[in-house]
Amino acid sequence: MNAIKLSLFAHRLDAICDEMGAVLKRTSISPNIKDREDYSCALFDTDGELVAQAAHIPVHLGSMAYCMRDVVQQLDWREGDVAVFNDPFLGGTHLPDITVVQPVFANNERIAFAASRAHHADVGGVTPGSMGLHRRLNDEGVVISPGFWWRNGREAPDFLSDFLSRARNADERLADLAAQRACCTCGVRRLQNIHARDDCRKAFQTLLQISENYGRTAIAAIPDGEYHFSDILEDDGLGSGPLSICATIRIQGEEANVDFSGSAQQCAGPLNCPMSVTAAAVFYAFRCLMPPETPQTSAIFRCIELTAPQGSLLNPYPGAAVAAGNVETSQRIVDVVLGALAEAIPERIPAAAQGTMNNVIFAGGTKNNAWVYYETLAGGMGAHADGDGLSAVQCHMTNTCNTSIEMLEMHYPLRITAYEIRRGSGGAGKHRGGNGLCREWQVLENCQVSLLCERRKHAPYGLNGGKSGAFGRNLLLRDGTTHVLAAKTTLDLKIGDHLRVETPGGGGYGETET
Repeated sequence: MNAIKLSLFAHRLDAICDEMGAVLKRTSISPNIKDREDYSCALFDTDGELVAQAAHIPVHLGSMAYCMRDVVQQLDWREGDVAVFNDPFLGGTHLPDITVVQPVFANNERIAFAASRAHHADVGGVTPGSMGLHRRLNDEGVVISPGFWWRNGREAPDFLSDFLSRARNADERLADLAAQRACCTCGVRRLQNIHARDDCRKAFQTLLQISENYGRTAIAAIPDGEYHFSDILEDDGLGSGPLSICATIRIQGEEANVDFSGSAQQCAGPLNCPMSVTAAAVFYAFRCLMPPETPQTSAIFRCIELTAPQGSLLNPYPGAAVAAGNVETSQRIVDVVLGALAEAIPERIPAAAQGTMNNVIFAGGTKNNAWVYYETLAGGMGAHADGDGLSAVQCHMTNTCNTSIEMLEMHYPLRITAYEIRRGSGGAGKHRGGNGLCREWQVLENCQVSLLCERRKHAPYGLNGGKSGAFGRNLLLRDGTTHVLAAKTTLDLKIGDHLRVETPGGGGYGETET
């Protein structure tokens, strides 16, 4: 296959992933998937190597690139199978992210896999929304180990019976899973059509080889040496903190070693980060150094070696609570890896972005008529050598939309009373960090809210003399009095309460010119 044919093949694969995403968006039920687009779609070769992905959620895609090989080797695949899992220690990220995988067969031979991962608003557990402050994985929700929901084209309804019996709004969960299956089926059919014209297996091998060359070229452009950086997570919501994350990056020729030795031990709360998520954050940081035309395969990361001690915050023992590891710890890993790379290539690395996803989960109703609304809030991007940071955007490991005011107020007993740029929250410097935002909800029905946030005490760092961005704030306005809330908390709200979240700004870059 010559360069032109290979390029066309790679773009066809990307188009399939985009179409899978469109199918999922248009057939799902929950606002979190159809409106916020909290999902990712990808294709894998028969061994589980990532060969294409859409530009969806970095933490989803990087983790699938890291772990899918192990997942596909656990099962005996047949045509018409559909596997489902969410176990963070067996290929998942955190429990709300449920992955659906379908094998692709052509001429009675397996040639690939189509997969989708989507964040479900609730997967059971003690706290509605399945992202509360718990000490054990089993308290966060239902753990689904890799297994078959459909076998040989026939549904095995008992496989998900425990999950559906414990999840809030089970009909919505099942409908969203069906949408994920539909999007994978779309990917299967499109790949079968391509295989009728090209030998996909040989094309996959060539594409992976080319991708690895891109990865090695990017690493080789970084000066050889050893680079260090550390930062903290403020607390785990259960009394432990601050929690340090330390990275040493060793560059030698075309290879990189990222060593997290010296980082905090795993904690009691949900900030523990499974190795698949740790890898996703590292992969994302290095992927940002590669040209846009780099094929999106797992081979670009073959030259990156990871080290994280077992039992540490970034490689916890199975059974640890991990709900916030996927959304908060992953962000800090990116901050630390980029901070270390800034020692080597300062002109290419931005100051810290907001460093949090500002997770907000409202829930109410009864077991059979429950509602759960999940939102992550945008903030400021860090400034860089060529300009200011962007304001009010989703940063680094998340790439979702917001829930529009119209859709939110249509589906939930909530009203938006403020949604605006948080002026002046970006760090000062030759180039200013981007501003965060302010979002305020009025409660129209007694309910519960959970918050999982960071950068409320320790602000996003600036670089090369730039100042830090403003840290965020969580505020409860009740009966004319304003209360400052903890970064991580669960509390009951009553009709008339206002919750206001002010997100962090990005760090500034360079000294201010006088």
